[in-house]
This record gives sequence, structure tokens and C-alpha cells, in this order.
Amino acid sequence: MSTVLVTGGSGFIGSHAILQLLAAGHQVRTTVRDLKREDEVRAMLRRAGAEPGDRLSFFAADLLNGAGWADAVAGCDYVLHVASPFPANTPANEDELIVPAREGSLRVLRAARDAGVKRVVLTSSFAAIGYGQKSQTAVFDETNWTDPNGEGATPYVKSKTIAERAAWDFIAREGRGLELSVVNPVGVFGPALGPDYSTSILIIERMMSGALPGCPRMCFGAVDVRDVVDLHLRAMIDPAAKGERFLAVAGDFMWMIEFARILKSRMGDAAKRVPTRELPNWLVRLASLRDPAIKQILPELGKAKNATNRKARTVLGWTPRSNEDCVVATAESLIALGLLKHSATKA
Repeated sequence: MSTVLVTGGSGFIGSHAILQLLAAGHQVRTTVRDLKREDEVRAMLRRAGAEPGDRLSFFAADLLNGAGWADAVAGCDYVLHVASPFPANTPANEDELIVPAREGSLRVLRAARDAGVKRVVLTSSFAAIGYGQKSQTAVFDETNWTDPNGEGATPYVKSKTIAERAAWDFIAREGRGLELSVVNPVGVFGPALGPDYSTSILIIERMMSGALPGCPRMCFGAVDVRDVVDLHLRAMIDPAAKGERFLAVAGDFMWMIEFARILKSRMGDAAKRVPTRELPNWLVRLASLRDPAIKQILPELGKAKNATNRKARTVLGWTPRSNEDCVVATAESLIALGLLKHSATKA
């Protein structure tokens, strides 16, 4: 089997990637910013049923620093570059997201090229596909690109778009045989393995714990983290994935109130705090004045969108779980891990 490096192994997608790679028999390496996190990551993997032993090794490396990357990729066949900043709140300076996303991707690609890695699979985002444009009724696909200078392009949206563009430019100009495939997930849900989960899951956590008085009128896509990783692994080894990007979306986009209804119908009494009303846009804008986290969603209020997974299905044979199943799996894991940390009084 192959030796595969997963960047950001302590993160939500990264930890699931390690699990699936180990289950497939690969030797796995992963990067963390601080090696003190190794015990924490191994404990998280054990809770998920994995005993990696010496088939998993850890390397200290930071997206903002060149140290450690050459050692991490030496002898690797493939790299899954998952690590990228995605904070819950908008940073004071957009470069806090853009610079590590872009420079980190380029550092990983350079190190992979110099080490003779066959292919890098980059975790990009729907953020690099469906934002900064005028509203459209057409379904988004892999041919679409976000305009980072367009209306409503948040720092996170800009960071993912600029980083992915930089990666493709690098391959074209300096790749010297290194192959690149890109996966563009929508909101990533599914079972959390620990408290270091995706910002998308924070939506479900806040719904379940009663921290939201209602649902903003937002439309977004969902995909299970296990299916995102499965798509990465397919893109890693399938010859047809070379030089291609793949949207990872389970099904049609849904309004946030529809996510709430799924929780209500499938989670029983555990979902008693989930809001059942949709908030008017003016009220959400008013709330954003005192909650910086809400400001990130303002440009998307009331915008209907959709995206297709046709390419991933037809080219790579990918078959994702349903929207409903990945939302329920998210909620069940939050309960099992005791991660519903908000209380109804915080609404």
C-alpha cells in the first residue's frame, strides 16, 4: 500500500481521512502545528475504533512556516492537503485567512514536488465556486469560479478561492510532473470525533442546544465528512481525477429551516430546543450588530442556490449519503460526545 500525508490531522476532515486511509491499509503521516497534540489525536482515533500503532506518524509543520514540510513529505506517494483556517468569526484582517491558505498550499505543493510525490489532493470548497456573483438560477458545477472581488465575498471565501487558483497556477508553471486534484465540499457535516469539528457543525450544535432563537433564511448544501474523505481517496488514485476538481455535495441545497425540520422529525426529544420558525432578514441584520459571527452570513440571506455532484458520481463512481442522514449523524455524535455546550439561556 501507499504512504500518504494528511495535513492538519487534528482537524475534522483530517482525522476522518486518517481513519479511512488506515482502514484501507495505507501508511499514514500527518502534520500538526504542535506535536503535543499527538496523544490527543491518537485518543480520538481510538474512540473511533482505530489502533494505528506505528502505521501513523506525526510531523510538526505550520502553514505559515517552511520548517518541517520536507521531512513530512519525504517518501510519500500521495498528499491530502486538508489543513486551512476556517474560524467561526470574521477576522479583523482578511489576510489572517488568505495568507495561510495560499502560502500553505504553495508550501505543501513545493515540498510534494521536490519529494517526488505522485499526486496532491487539495481540499478546496464550494466557497471557491459559488460566491461573489449575481444570483443565478442555474445549478453550480465545477466550471464555476467565485469572484473574490465580488459582492459578498467574505475573507473565508476569498481565502479558499485564492488558494485554489494559486495551486492550479503552481501546477501549470512549476509542477514538473506533480499531479493535482481538487475536492470542493459544501457544508461538511457528519459524525464529530471530538471537539475540533467543522464550523458547519456549529450550526447543528447551536440548533440542538437552543442557542438560536430561529433559523436565518439561508440556503446551503450539506455533505457527510465520511463521503468527503471517500471522494478524496478516489481522487487520489483514479487516473481520471488528474487535473480535475470535484464538487462534494450530497443532494439539493436546503434552507436552514429544512435542516431544523429534519432534526425535529428524526431526533425526537433530543431536538426539543431546535427552533421551528424562520427569522426575517431584518432581524438577522439587527442581531449581527452585536454578534460578529452573524456578519459572515449577511450576504447570503435569502439567496437560493444549488449545485450538482454529477461529475463526482459519473467520473469517480462516488455515492454520498443523503442530506438527512448526514445531518442526523452530526446531531447523534454531538450528543454522544457531550458537545452540546450551549444552553437555552444563551439564545
